[in-house]
Amino acid sequence: MTSERGDADQPFEPIAGMTVYWIVLKTRGPAWAPGESPELERLQAAHLAHLDEMRDQGLALVSGPLLDGGFIRGVSILRVATRAEAEAICEADPSVQAGRLSYEVHPWMVHKGILEPE
Repeated sequence: MTSERGDADQPFEPIAGMTVYWIVLKTRGPAWAPGESPELERLQAAHLAHLDEMRDQGLALVSGPLLDGGFIRGVSILRVATRAEAEAICEADPSVQAGRLSYEVHPWMVHKGILEPE
């Protein structure tokens, strides 16, 4: 699931002194089920490997789970130019492909240098 706002093919132009990142809210997907199993452990390992790869490529600044057990399961901050790029990263996540997780993507404008040195 993605946000329907904005143009997926156009980068956002930040105002002077600002930059745009993409916040991803990972939510419970249609195949979400609580509990543990060997299959869920394999899926979680693949999910974490995907996040590590995105971080290694410089596309994800930070990713992590929320600990309150709610509908939103985790948050990532991506460094990409367009919604389409952010959504492609999310769609490549094995947990999204399996339906265990879904996601929302939101553009986020912050002061330059807050998250990473200029």
